[in-house]
Amino acid sequence: MNKILEIRSKLGLSQRAIADALALSQGNVSHYECGRQEVPPDVARRLISFAESRGVALTFDDIYAQKASA
Repeated sequence: MNKILEIRSKLGLSQRAIADALALSQGNVSHYECGRQEVPPDVARRLISFAESRGVALTFDDIYAQKASA
């Protein structure tokens, strides 16, 4: 599962809801989730802050780290 999709699922939000919270378009969120576009650092900072406000601790590694392939 893509890291952004995984984070969004953990927060229990739709693409539209997280887009609104981060001042993005739903299309941006979709592009991040599909890997067509990398999450810019300023968006990552907003995501970390937003998640923290909802009681979910995130780091840049949670957003950018690649899962090891089996």
